[in-house]
Amino acid sequence: MSETISIRDRKPSMKIIDIFLVVFFIFNFIFITYMFDLDQLIVLNHNQWLTPTLPIDFNYPVWPPKFIVDLNHWFGYNFDPALLDRPAWWRATIWIDVILFGPYYAVATFAFIKGKKWIRMPSIIWASVMLTNVTIILFSEFFDPLYAGNPYWWVVLLSNLLWILTPILVLVRMIKYPKTFEAKITESE
Repeated sequence: MSETISIRDRKPSMKIIDIFLVVFFIFNFIFITYMFDLDQLIVLNHNQWLTPTLPIDFNYPVWPPKFIVDLNHWFGYNFDPALLDRPAWWRATIWIDVILFGPYYAVATFAFIKGKKWIRMPSIIWASVMLTNVTIILFSEFFDPLYAGNPYWWVVLLSNLLWILTPILVLVRMIKYPKTFEAKITESE
């Protein structure tokens, strides 16, 4: 049985990819999943919120922080109306993020740093579900009659691009190079 290899001892090409993924996982764990996404589950009535500089009688939740709520609402108000509408299917994708992806990000951070081989299958599952969720969201954003005429469609696409490209990177990383966490890498890799 081969030993695992920590991130600092991997080949430079894999080290760069894995450092990027660790930063992505930490960013998602802290800011996206347990701040931006929680806002989308907790704050459902946006009628009183106008802009981040002019909330009228808006009761902020204890968590997430006020600046995250304001930023989320500002972005939805100015660029992404679906983000503010938060229909049931949208909230379902957010619940998946909070319940499943959040813990995955914490565990994956540890596993990618330490080189734990068991993270391979959870990473493939995460990447597949993330691509599915983002596809559903973007399909609705671009083809649902409520949102299809959004003149800022390109902002919506760009704001989701990282969550399209990173799962693809994870799939390539985990499928094409499954043994790069091992100290003894075969010649075929």
